[in-house]
Amino acid sequence: MRKRILPILLTLLLVAFIAYLWLNSGFQPPESPAAPPATPTALPARAPEVPPLANDPLKKNILAAGDYLVNQQLANGELPYQVNILAGDRSSTPSNIRLMGGVSALYTVCRVAEDSTYCEAGDRALTHYLPNLLDDPERFKGTCLYSNGACPLGGATATIDAVYKRWQAAGSVTLDDRDLLADALNLGYFIVSMRKSEGGFYHSFDPHPGGTVNPDYHDPTFNGEGAAALLQLYEITGNGFWLEQAREVDDFMLTQPVTEDAGHARALALFARLDELKREDINYAKQIADLIVAGQIRSLNPANSAIVSATKIEALASIAQALALSGEDPSRLDREIKPFIAFVQARQLPANDCNFAPVDSMYKGGIFSACEDPSIRVDGVRHWVDGLTIYLEYRGMAETSR
Repeated sequence: MRKRILPILLTLLLVAFIAYLWLNSGFQPPESPAAPPATPTALPARAPEVPPLANDPLKKNILAAGDYLVNQQLANGELPYQVNILAGDRSSTPSNIRLMGGVSALYTVCRVAEDSTYCEAGDRALTHYLPNLLDDPERFKGTCLYSNGACPLGGATATIDAVYKRWQAAGSVTLDDRDLLADALNLGYFIVSMRKSEGGFYHSFDPHPGGTVNPDYHDPTFNGEGAAALLQLYEITGNGFWLEQAREVDDFMLTQPVTEDAGHARALALFARLDELKREDINYAKQIADLIVAGQIRSLNPANSAIVSATKIEALASIAQALALSGEDPSRLDREIKPFIAFVQARQLPANDCNFAPVDSMYKGGIFSACEDPSIRVDGVRHWVDGLTIYLEYRGMAETSR
């Protein structure tokens, strides 16, 4: 009996000694990515607190753009992607990312107009495009938006933006029996899963069998839009995990060359409203604005794109918001935004600066790109709506602070 017990005791002592050495060696096993804290999915943790809008004639331009989307919408909810206003040609390869942006625009118009007609149109469109969401727990985390053969990061950000804009307009995160906040959170998990170790993102994932991230695909707008989407989730839920993730992305972006990045500008405005801007953020925001303003004369050339100029309005208005909320003087930007607005107004039908013959009234409210490109594209309408709304928010904030 003793002969059998002795080896067992020696074995136990050896195991205890090895465990002691391991615990005191400073070695720790690698940690798995931290799972987000539990977040309510049936209802948002916070009611929306929407910035006030200035009472300005520009609201008519926002509503006209919404009317264009509603009038062009098909019975199944599909939105117009691209229309040549002279030829009536609608042939194009649509992008689900841009079309989801059109859904967001409808909800923004609903908020500005305080008219449920636009929210109802947005719901029809969202219902039409939501089947493009994919999930496959065995192959990738969360949910992505399938567009043109892949899952671009921008698809997830655009869908979160649509849910966020609907929440702002209607205060709801359910559509019929569908939990839109659960969708948005799963899209957020996908965005986080696309993070690179240095802080940015992979920009595309192949969801097909054998697929993985595409390290060679890059879209200059996706990092900023990713940070903004994470902040939108933070605003809806109050879950600090999303704010922390957005901060890490922003820290990475501050190390990158400055571009005319409307997505990053929007994220900076959200940081300023929901948390705070660091001095580095403020300096970077001013550099984005300086770069946009420096190209103003070229940007307002009649040959150039109204879509690009609408995006510049969105970026400058976001930075004006961010600076105002951070105690900085944004009045210079206010002066710079107005010429861009006038330029795009000249491209919103029935107005046009190209001396076209009278254009069919069915296109009224749409933004055509240029004299050489007489087509209305859904992302041009979306950026025009977003840009003007953010500008009116900035003006409204200034009015209430007096």
